[in-house]
Amino acid sequence: MAGLTDRAGGDHPPGGDVIEQARHAWQESMLRQIDRLRKSIQASAPENIADRCGGSFDGANLGLTFWGDKITLSWPDLKACHLSDGSPCSTFDSAMLLYYLVTADGAPMTDRWISFRELPDGAFYHQAFQGYSGNVIARTFSGDFEAFDRAAKVLKGTALPALAPFAFAFQPLPRIRIACALWPGDDEFPTRASVLFDAAASHYMPTDGLALLGAGLARRLIKLANPKTS
Repeated sequence: MAGLTDRAGGDHPPGGDVIEQARHAWQESMLRQIDRLRKSIQASAPENIADRCGGSFDGANLGLTFWGDKITLSWPDLKACHLSDGSPCSTFDSAMLLYYLVTADGAPMTDRWISFRELPDGAFYHQAFQGYSGNVIARTFSGDFEAFDRAAKVLKGTALPALAPFAFAFQPLPRIRIACALWPGDDEFPTRASVLFDAAASHYMPTDGLALLGAGLARRLIKLANPKTS
């Protein structure tokens, strides 16, 4: 999972023969999934897909945003590219976008925050998810909450003062909202943090995909606080 969570934050794992072999095997598996996802999406009308996912369709391309970056997916081959320069999206990002398109059912967002354990099948993986999301954020920003505040604002986070002393909502995809809540520690309790999800999130991404979005948020916040973080 570590390699996937690195990619979720836009990173690449360090080199080495074993890691390179694992990366190649992962990419081959992901490519097979991408082909399956494309076929499933192509069975629907592009206008309906755009409506369900909160995107747009101009007659030739589906358009949406991913972590604030404008993306186009050509129709019907569904090749994802960055609108800014036309460069292709990575295999990982392409798969995440396709999972979003194939899962999106148009359900309204709820403005109610739930933990990872409340997602479908999330209870089994909650501890692992907390380990590479909330726990890492808490360790990184313990004692430097201003750095958390700055990083969240750079990521265009919306403050949620009612949720926690330091909390922000983020929208990596048009109809997926995730939040990070940070509670400062004291003499009795350590600093703690949690990554939360809008209760409608499972209408737009499988649980493992939501885990990767949560990991991506943690990585992005940490990289902004410490640009040298790999």
